[in-house]
Amino acid sequence: MSERAPPPLDRLSALLTRFPVAARLFHTGALCGVNTFDAQPGRGFLHVLRRGELVVTHRKDTGLMRRIEVREPTLFFYPQPLRHQFHNAPKEGADFTCASVHFEGGASHPLVRALPPLIVLPLAKVPGLEATLDLLFQEADGVRCGHHLIADRLFDVVLLQLLRWLLDHGEEGGIALGLATGLADPQLARALTAMHEQPGHPWSVDSLADQAAMSRSAFASRFKTTVGVTPADYLADWRMTIAKKCLRQGQSVKAIAPDLGYANASALSRVFTQKTGLSPRAWLQSLEGLADTVD
Repeated sequence: MSERAPPPLDRLSALLTRFPVAARLFHTGALCGVNTFDAQPGRGFLHVLRRGELVVTHRKDTGLMRRIEVREPTLFFYPQPLRHQFHNAPKEGADFTCASVHFEGGASHPLVRALPPLIVLPLAKVPGLEATLDLLFQEADGVRCGHHLIADRLFDVVLLQLLRWLLDHGEEGGIALGLATGLADPQLARALTAMHEQPGHPWSVDSLADQAAMSRSAFASRFKTTVGVTPADYLADWRMTIAKKCLRQGQSVKAIAPDLGYANASALSRVFTQKTGLSPRAWLQSLEGLADTVD
């Protein structure tokens, strides 16, 4: 009797339900001359070049190519806050639809940490994107009831389609190591998704290997090579990411601990301090101090 194929796996929903991402339309139409998009904490950008040609430039200290030239419909995704400039013809500028992308948790969002600072993709590379973009452009170009809200939602769909494509084509998107490469691995993805869905479960390397349908040694080795950390470290980091979100929302360490698999507040505080270098109370105070500095 042949083995049954494993059921389909949703690799994104558990992640994005806990840590949402939202796109907000802010421009549609031509961009002429030089346009600068400044970096702001917690904000990325999603630009769609619909028609025309474009030169994009970056500062030396970004680690990106200083100059990128594009001559076909292309998507530019900046998951991280990164200053960039568009250079277009003074009179006949390239035609764009642009959105800001807001990650809950800012720099601590799992996808912000997992993705490269810039992804450049010709639109023709992403199957299914054309139909969504057609609807997006119709709403972005019109002035009808609710058109801005609909455009925002369609940009969210474009973003999800892009993320789905990246999980299947990580190397083309410039993803080398980490969460995204782990989710791109059919077996490791099952273990990662299990941790995302049930962070408080008492996962062991053995039980995670069972999720991945692998031997313990093969799973542990491939996980470390692909994701860059051990399964135990990834689980602890995931739990701390959730703990930070809950603390920012005003929940107590005592209330958070059982949901994250810790026997009591002291156990969670101990791991939190090991991972961040600060106690939960001190970490929250540091955020307040940062907010005062920004203000």
